[in-house]
Amino acid sequence: MSNSTVKAQAIGSLLRPAELVSAQAALEAGRMTPAEFKVVEDRAVDGALRLQESAGLDVVNDGEMRRTTFMDHLLATVPGALDHEAPIDTETEAGGAYAVENPIAVVEPIAASRNIGVEEYVYLRGRTHLPVKVTVPSPLMLYGFWSAERSARVYPDPFDLFGAWAALLRSQIEELAAVGCTRVQIDAPDMAVLVDEEQRRQREALAISVERTLSEGCELIDSLAAVPGVSVSLHLCKGNFRSMWAAQGGYDWLAERVFAGTPHVDTYLLEFDDERSGGFAPLAALPADKNVVLGLVSTKRDELEPLDTLLSRVDEAAHHVDRARIGVSPQCGFASVAAGANRITPTMQAAKLFRVGELAEAVGA
Repeated sequence: MSNSTVKAQAIGSLLRPAELVSAQAALEAGRMTPAEFKVVEDRAVDGALRLQESAGLDVVNDGEMRRTTFMDHLLATVPGALDHEAPIDTETEAGGAYAVENPIAVVEPIAASRNIGVEEYVYLRGRTHLPVKVTVPSPLMLYGFWSAERSARVYPDPFDLFGAWAALLRSQIEELAAVGCTRVQIDAPDMAVLVDEEQRRQREALAISVERTLSEGCELIDSLAAVPGVSVSLHLCKGNFRSMWAAQGGYDWLAERVFAGTPHVDTYLLEFDDERSGGFAPLAALPADKNVVLGLVSTKRDELEPLDTLLSRVDEAAHHVDRARIGVSPQCGFASVAAGANRITPTMQAAKLFRVGELAEAVGA
């Protein structure tokens, strides 16, 4: 099998360099002009790109250097949100669970304001010969922004809100296609955390039906994947904040429903970095025309996985899905929320990205 059949990629966010963090503080304090800040921001994007290229990755992005969270697409289009941060009320050791109490609620109709993805793509496309992807949040990420008490006046049903966001997001993906972007990744922790029974109970307590999430929710995601000329991947994430996680459980309960419900999605990026993810058996339900990217390298632990261990895991997965349809990646981003970056050093981040490149090369050899 040739290397072209085993793709190596990062998921999205990379650790923000110290220079960028300092510049953001200076900008907010009025000690730096927006134009001066943009120079530093561009330099951070260039560094993220060079790192991915040197690691031997096949698909690159900008490390989400221009964002404060992976959901900036969403936050920039919700003018009626109340409060601005979801407090993390549990601090645990790396690998522990965290709980989120989210006070944000949409109280006005959402409206598009800017297309962050186009800004990211247009800058990056002229700086690399490699395929560029842009990441966007799932429309169902707004489940934490709908309140039966505060949102019902404008969106009586939570799926009205999800549908409105999906329509806006589809228009943004169409704009990306118009400027030449052919790869979009949808980040869907809203869907992935449902592998955890406790998370399902919490969702129902918010009056957001799990069954509707798996039916209507998949339809909304699939509508985004149906934009002509764009190859869409779906990343199922189980939480990513300061090396903590929000949900645990294998994909057995979820995989077949999601695979069947999103026929326009080309590739599924799944976390498989530890025992929380369960086994590879659910991959047997992957349709024959779809691919899977195994998130085998942890972005949460500051230790490097041995190459032979990773190779054996790919071999194990190949018992359930054709090896030619397997790609590899880290399990998630390294800093999905800039202020809640995973507890890992930049040196180890680089080592892990190089390990992903090595793994893809070894599997394809």
